[in-house]
Amino acid sequence: MATVELTFSALPAHVRTARLIATAVARRTGVDEQLLDEVRLAVGEACSRAVEAHRRHCPGLPVRIELRDDSGRFEVTVTDAASAEDAASPTPAPGAPPGAPSVVAPRRGDDDELRHLLPDMPESGFGLAVIAGLADDVEVLSGADGLQIRMSWPATPNGVLRA
Repeated sequence: MATVELTFSALPAHVRTARLIATAVARRTGVDEQLLDEVRLAVGEACSRAVEAHRRHCPGLPVRIELRDDSGRFEVTVTDAASAEDAASPTPAPGAPPGAPSVVAPRRGDDDELRHLLPDMPESGFGLAVIAGLADDVEVLSGADGLQIRMSWPATPNGVLRA
């Protein structure tokens, strides 16, 4: 199967569409029916995290999702465009009064342990833990152009659907 690419504006309502598309492509690729809920939830978490990053740092840029089957695996990559510099810029603490000190928390590129990623958004650490528990394999890559969350699940060879 060729790669399916999807871009959407950083609106929470579009996360549902991304989950539905990912589930449909996973099914067509041959991901076991028992894993489809995990695909749906993991993609939803990754897309929600990307939407929040975009809303905070680059609201005019789209979130990008890539779906593909590689060597018997269904792979989803969710990419945000919030650069490390944007994420490191001061942001007011949630609920802080005007003039309160800003919270500065740069992203780190430690992709070997999920708990060290994305300290700029405390709730996203939980999301990454959820993704790690749902996906068979997870890789998080941070760069100047944004953050990629790549997750994969086993699929039947050649995308043959099971009866």
